[in-house]
Amino acid sequence: MNKLFHNGDEISSGKLFETWSFSQTNYMLFSAGILFIILGYIVMASGDTYSFQSLTVAPIMLFIGYMILIPAALIYKEQKPESNDNPGS
Repeated sequence: MNKLFHNGDEISSGKLFETWSFSQTNYMLFSAGILFIILGYIVMASGDTYSFQSLTVAPIMLFIGYMILIPAALIYKEQKPESNDNPGS
């Protein structure tokens, strides 16, 4: 946690991001989640009050964005290949 706060000793912020374990897949899932949420609200606002898209399609899109894609982006971790540094043990 202390690596998140800048103490003035480090000039480059490159070392801060080296410890984060988010990969490109995490950012893609997170972006897809945000896109689903935005589109869900647009679909909800564009339909009539009791239309199929406002009562069914938009809530499903919001559910997918909030409950599936965003948590998946936070939880997903790429597996690193196992190294054979010590094959005898």
